[in-house]
Amino acid sequence: MIRYLNNLKKKGEHEIAKVFLAKTDKRINLLKEQPFVGIASTKVKDVRGILITKHNKLYCKVFNSQITLLNMYDARINPKRNLYK
Repeated sequence: MIRYLNNLKKKGEHEIAKVFLAKTDKRINLLKEQPFVGIASTKVKDVRGILITKHNKLYCKVFNSQITLLNMYDARINPKRNLYK
């Protein structure tokens, strides 16, 4: 995610970066309220994916009462590289 934001800043896309961060923050708050929202991974147990934008999906692991953010995946990249889908 940091790499993505840095790339936007280099291109002068500060407003897009702000919108992306706001969407990410909104989804993380949703995860706090509803930890099992999103689609369950078919590859890794207890991992769920939640869409941030049409190109970015956040993967998290839900175990007991703890949510661990694992990865943010850009869907425009080779889907075979996605460890969680």
